[in-house]
Amino acid sequence: MPIVSICIGVALLLLLMIVFKLNAFISLILVSLVVGILEGMSPIEAMSSVQGGLGGTLGSLTMIIIFGAILGKLMTDSGGAQRIAMTLIHAFGKKRVQLAAVLTASVVGIALFFETGVVVLIPLVFTIATAAGVPVLYIGMPVIAALITMHGFVPPHPGPTAIASVFNADIGKTLVYGIIIAIPAIIIGGPVFTKFFKKESLEIEIPKGLFNPKEFTDEEMPGFTTSLVTALMPVILIASHVIVVIAAPNSAVMPFFDFIGNANVALLLSVIFAFFTFGLNRGRKMKEVMQSVTDAVSGIAMILLIIAAGGAFKQVLIDSHIDQYIADIMASSTLSPLLLTWLIAAILRVAVGSATVAGMTAAGIAAPLVGITGISPELMVLAAGAGSITFSHVNDAGFWIYKEYFNLTIGQTIKTWSVMVTILSIVGLAGVLLINMIIS
Repeated sequence: MPIVSICIGVALLLLLMIVFKLNAFISLILVSLVVGILEGMSPIEAMSSVQGGLGGTLGSLTMIIIFGAILGKLMTDSGGAQRIAMTLIHAFGKKRVQLAAVLTASVVGIALFFETGVVVLIPLVFTIATAAGVPVLYIGMPVIAALITMHGFVPPHPGPTAIASVFNADIGKTLVYGIIIAIPAIIIGGPVFTKFFKKESLEIEIPKGLFNPKEFTDEEMPGFTTSLVTALMPVILIASHVIVVIAAPNSAVMPFFDFIGNANVALLLSVIFAFFTFGLNRGRKMKEVMQSVTDAVSGIAMILLIIAAGGAFKQVLIDSHIDQYIADIMASSTLSPLLLTWLIAAILRVAVGSATVAGMTAAGIAAPLVGITGISPELMVLAAGAGSITFSHVNDAGFWIYKEYFNLTIGQTIKTWSVMVTILSIVGLAGVLLINMIIS
């Protein structure tokens, strides 16, 4: 029975990852094979399905993920991220330093992976908090909220982009909806949430020797406009396509915007632009720029493999016709497919820890609902993304990154980080449901 096969597969996934501490990529491949065989596939057919899923997922996402990592690395190595942060802080002043930090993290977070964003911005958080005379977590929590929200909701981040490929969602629409939802989520989960803590509980002892950031001089950093435009270029190009589609879908310029608005092309053009703005124009030699490229690619290899394995699991569900079985069951269900998708992703997130695994697995299970219910595939992407960032605890690498950088106890980390990401998840779900009511 298909439902039993899925339950066995998910239980096995949890067993392999939680109990045996097996790598997520290997776990997903093994689970995909087991589910395929349980559903009547021969071992060779199951492996062929896995191979097809791997190839299909990598074929559509490899350039997006790699180019995104390269852009983020170039911005870090050039001092562009530091320029954006310091300029906004100077413009807003000490009284609004929290808002400046949130804006910085939101902008920088578009181009950087969550882990990279933390490494880049935590030193600035310590510097800002000390200079402004405010508790470290007063700045740190909203910054982390912005980074994880952009990571979960806004393409071209690998999570939402990979989930979009499962639902065949339009990247441009997903980006626009994602930003709309991300704004209230960041405000509520960041600055508003910090107001519920006493000042002394937000103060920490800055860890010694945990990081050794490069401090760029003013002459070494690119200008603010250059840094901002380069960081936002993928969003600008993709969003321009959405605007033209809405305003002038039949115009002569439509083919041009179809091209530059493609996520792969937008990121490729942005990376080439960054070679100059964050590299050659700053006096760096091409060899140095290419070293940043090499470092960026090596850093995201496992993320790419996990996403590909999630695609393999999805393909097995399709090839074994489990997807059709689920669609038939849900045809008469009154439960919102958006809520169901969020719930599946949230349960997997709590159990497995990996937001990528949770989002991709939930998408593979819920993908048939798009065709049978007519629900917006873009909102399904964001529902899965919202569920995938809910309550994070000791089985999530992000939990430990946050804990160690802010020198917190496990209890303090749960009270701040775990509760915060849950708030972001619930606000994200509310935003998805509200947009669905408006466009339906």
